[in-house]
Amino acid sequence: MPATATLSSKFQISIPKAVREELHWEAGQEFVFIPKGKGVLVMPVPELDELMGIAKGARAEEYRDREDRF
Repeated sequence: MPATATLSSKFQISIPKAVREELHWEAGQEFVFIPKGKGVLVMPVPELDELMGIAKGARAEEYRDREDRF
């Protein structure tokens, strides 16, 4: 699936059609950009319903948070 795109003068990049179709990306979908070394990881932001059940079995009490650290 290698493909290239050019950064426009407005700092926009068009995602090649082959990539959009392979990953089922749609117009209006929101993405997150995660810096990785000299590159960037582009991932769609999941919809709330896609996150349902992700923490199944997690304890609601006795969890650690930032306040537990020294």
